[in-house]
Formats: sequence, structure tokens, C-alpha cells
Amino acid sequence: MEHEAHAHHDQHEHQGSTEHQHQHAGATSWQTAVQATLHCLTGCAIGEVLGMMIGTALGWGNAPTTVLAIVLAFFFGYSLTLRGVLKAGLGFRAAFRVALAADTLSIAVMELIDNGVIVLWPDAMDAELADALFWISLALSLVIAFVITVPVNKWMIGRGKGHAVVHQYHH
Repeated sequence: MEHEAHAHHDQHEHQGSTEHQHQHAGATSWQTAVQATLHCLTGCAIGEVLGMMIGTALGWGNAPTTVLAIVLAFFFGYSLTLRGVLKAGLGFRAAFRVALAADTLSIAVMELIDNGVIVLWPDAMDAELADALFWISLALSLVIAFVITVPVNKWMIGRGKGHAVVHQYHH
């Protein structure tokens, strides 16, 4: 009897995961959106900073340095989500699909804003690693990207998309 009840609970929980997403999504709080965006920001910042440092240190031009930073931002953003979803027991292919669904728009918006700020900031693209402007422009561009991406994530989560697809694996 206990086994049947447990099996029924597991079945109900699995069937209810989409319902739970929609119920949770309808009541998406700013706190939930901020947490999702902080998660995204972590991966983006690691990749962005690393890419900018590598490209600048190697004396690459602005375009290849920016491309490297963006590629690494997506790589680290997806990797952080993958790590958590794989820990929850999902296979790699399914976990990768979850990471793509959860993070693609969030990372894309963050990178568009972040890199747009740096491109528009006078002299930021020409700053070297030893220049305060390099670090200040990079830090402020990430803060601006975060502020703009929070409402995007709130909107996505509110529709059961974005980080809402990862939410069920965090329990």
C-alpha cells in the first residue's frame, strides 16, 4: 500500500510538473527573476571577463576579442545550468536541451546589452588590462545588462519558459 501511494505520488508529481510550472509562472516574483538573472549573470560574467582578458592580453582586435567573450559567456552560462540539471539525474542530451531552453534568450539579451554598452562607451574598446577603464566599463556593462535582463527573465518565467524549465530540477 505504501509503495502504491509513493508510486502514485511520483506519477502525480511528474504529471504535475508542467502544471507546477504554469502555477509558479503565474505568480512569478521579482525575486525569482532576480535569482534566475543572477545565475545567468554568473556564467556570462565568467565568460565575458575571461574572453576580454584573453583577447586583450593576446593583442587581438576588438572583433575577435568580443566574439571570444560572447562564445565563452554562452559556454559558461550553459555549463552552470548543465551542472545543476545533470546533478538532478537527467541525461546529457536532455540536460543540454533544458539548458538551451532555460538560458538562450537570457544570455543573448545579457550579451547584447553588455557588449553594446562597451562598444558605445568612449575608449572602452581600446582599454588595456592595466587600465581602470577596462575594468570599470566591463563591470558597469554587466550591471546594466543585469538590470535590463531581469524583466526579460520575469516575463519568460511568467510564461513557463526560460528558467521556469529548470525550476523543476532544483527540488
